[in-house]
Amino acid sequence: MFDAMSGGPGEADIRPATQPLGGWRDYGEPELPVPLAAALAAFAEQGYHGTSVREIAARANLSVPGLYHHYPSKQSLLQGLLERTMTDLLARSEAAILEAGPEPIRQFDAVVESLLRFHMYRREQAFVGSTEIRSLDDTYRPTYIGHRDRQQRMVDEIVFAGVEAGEFTTEYPKDAARAVATMCVGVSTWFKLDGLLGPDELIARNLQLARALVGYRPD
Repeated sequence: MFDAMSGGPGEADIRPATQPLGGWRDYGEPELPVPLAAALAAFAEQGYHGTSVREIAARANLSVPGLYHHYPSKQSLLQGLLERTMTDLLARSEAAILEAGPEPIRQFDAVVESLLRFHMYRREQAFVGSTEIRSLDDTYRPTYIGHRDRQQRMVDEIVFAGVEAGEFTTEYPKDAARAVATMCVGVSTWFKLDGLLGPDELIARNLQLARALVGYRPD
């Protein structure tokens, strides 16, 4: 974790509530502090390097010194935002897998659905997280990459378990797991909640594609 002295988010800024069973499907408006919500909107529209601290402060209805009182730098805003994003994503994925029970196919469907829902309902956060890794400083980048690796390991472990149990027939479980995760993450670049394809229909289609990637063959 990073505190204000290191230029990163303070502890109080990066601890969203864990997800209860079933709650991983529930999405309302993102519960972000006003400065982070302003930074998210600006970064999503203009990119990290195209956004000034002054603009974020104006979006948050704060003075620049007022913004610095909460977040000491633009980098700390990006880190605080991405830490909340990944903490929320990981909590939802873990809750989905736990709720699914021990069968690999049920865990697989659950984690895929969780990833899809997150990248539909938290599009801007996911998009900024994917595109601004290059903008993170060296003190936080390994932490963020560690969060992403942890999410990928969840998918990897389920796919390998499915292969071992004889439920998945892919000869390339590692590659298949990465392809599944990449497909889910990509939703954030094109999906629109008011588009022709609704969330449940998208999930049904992509679950079919994801099962095909791992070679699921029901009895």
